[in-house]
Amino acid sequence: MTSQITFYLSQVTGCKIYDLDGKRLGKVLDIIVNTAQHGHPHEEAFRPVIVGIKTKIKGEIQYLNFEFIKIENNKNSFSFICNQAVQLPQSTIENCLPLVKNILDRQIVDINGRKLVRVNDIRLVSIDPDIYAIAVDISTEGLLRRLGVANPVNKLLNLFKLNLPSQFILWDNVEAFDTSNFNIKLSQSSSKLQLLHPSDLADIIEEMGSLSRRKFFESLDEEKAADVLEEMEPYAQAQIIESLSISKAADVLEKMPADEVADLMDELGDEKVELLLNEMEKESSEEVRELLEYEDKEVGSLMTTDYLSFRETMTVDETLNELRLQKPEADMIYSLFITDNDEKLIATVSLRELVISLPTMTLAEIMNKQFISVQDEDKIDRLASIILKYDLLAIPVTDDQNTLMGMIVIDDIIEDLMDKGKTKKGGRLWR
Repeated sequence: MTSQITFYLSQVTGCKIYDLDGKRLGKVLDIIVNTAQHGHPHEEAFRPVIVGIKTKIKGEIQYLNFEFIKIENNKNSFSFICNQAVQLPQSTIENCLPLVKNILDRQIVDINGRKLVRVNDIRLVSIDPDIYAIAVDISTEGLLRRLGVANPVNKLLNLFKLNLPSQFILWDNVEAFDTSNFNIKLSQSSSKLQLLHPSDLADIIEEMGSLSRRKFFESLDEEKAADVLEEMEPYAQAQIIESLSISKAADVLEKMPADEVADLMDELGDEKVELLLNEMEKESSEEVRELLEYEDKEVGSLMTTDYLSFRETMTVDETLNELRLQKPEADMIYSLFITDNDEKLIATVSLRELVISLPTMTLAEIMNKQFISVQDEDKIDRLASIILKYDLLAIPVTDDQNTLMGMIVIDDIIEDLMDKGKTKKGGRLWR
């Protein structure tokens, strides 16, 4: 076959294989590609090369080494000429990827598009002396091509000056998550999906079938799984937790903010909730139990019990050093809280005041005693008006004895109004 010729997997699947004497050996059942990238420069595009053909000869499945096979094209009618029927080593078969079995008709993730798509065909290119898989075809045309009606449909559309749009995803932008126990990765990293934002991953997982969703979610480490779970819709969160073992689910929930876990558990049955709480670490479990006691319309049901609080005797320098050490998330430092020895809220201090003040100054010198707060049993309806009136990013939450219980951040209120009830993470007390 001449150089730089492009064709499709559907055009060669089922094609006949002949020996040098023109005797038919069998037909192409699958194309095997090598996805290993050892020595391949990371900055260059990677294209897996064809290393073998799966066929059946005399009733026996065989994997022929592609080094001894040539492909011939006669007006887009393909055939394969086998110089020698050399078998692929078993180790190669086990570590390579069958395109028909593992990619065609499978759901894959378009990394750039951050979406779940279905593979209708695979684009191949011959560049002497090798043949490479360069892209997956997710278009309607790819499906019609496999049905053998792409050309007639295109001719009909041309009469009306229309055409079927092409939709290809380059191999480097493809990630498979369900390879039917065929433990092969398509990309140069262990998984490109790990690099996606948790929100994008959540959208992708929600589109998966229940089995694929569970398998993929189990492949994530606990930190990543917790971040993704936070971004999912309540019904999908519940389905994920129901599908996992109690121990795995508890491990993931322990990595989430207590208020997020409490919201999620509202979607589960009482028996399941109790099993999970008993499996979780005592400290995490107790925080969740406290939040579950609040009514849905009470501020306590929306607050996060994670926050940053300090003593007024700490210096600015000591406080900043502690923040550098702990590396809190952005919403945790909307406002810092000052408490006394009895955990009573006495003041707040803004990050701005902290940054512009002299390192030797104490928090008592810069803190704000005229702060706005709400109580844990107040109605949630109050929050929006308070946020708007006082232009706040975070509001401390106390009980009726002024003990600091948690905080509400503006994200919580906005998402609650959107019926999502999402919240964030937080901290601890430093003395």
